[in-house]
Amino acid sequence: PFHLAADAIMAKRPKGVILSGGPSSVTDEDAPRVAPGFYDQIPVPILGICYGMQLMAHVLGGDVIRTNRREYGRSQVHVLEPAGLFYGFGDEPVAAWMSHGDHIEQAPKGYVVTAESNGNPIAAFRHESRPIFAVQFHPEVAHTPRGREIISNFLFEICKAEPSWT
Repeated sequence: PFHLAADAIMAKRPKGVILSGGPSSVTDEDAPRVAPGFYDQIPVPILGICYGMQLMAHVLGGDVIRTNRREYGRSQVHVLEPAGLFYGFGDEPVAAWMSHGDHIEQAPKGYVVTAESNGNPIAAFRHESRPIFAVQFHPEVAHTPRGREIISNFLFEICKAEPSWT
């Protein structure tokens, strides 16, 4: 749950943390928020998806704005940095499922934009030196055909998790 303190999360010994999407707007007063200092207190890789990305940008000093138009449905994402989450991706646009009303106007200081879409100039970003990543679209849904690769890159390349389950 979003309200867990960093020490409670770390007591579970995670390999990484994923902040998922949701229907809220980070501009709402009662929007779900992580605890203060969350990003500095979590020493494992973090991935923000949709609302998770917007929350990250909002909390860390980026500029998130509520727009009059929602971006909902299939979008073409252009990978600017074929590394990290996008390891193995080339120059071809990637189909991705967007579902958001807010968008990030400016990434937080210390973050690098790694993908853009026609409707969203900041479709993904990463911290310049720490393993913190975020995507505005939903890699976890079937409507993002290469989403499994993105999730796999996070889990196995970035978090160094091992697929030891059966």
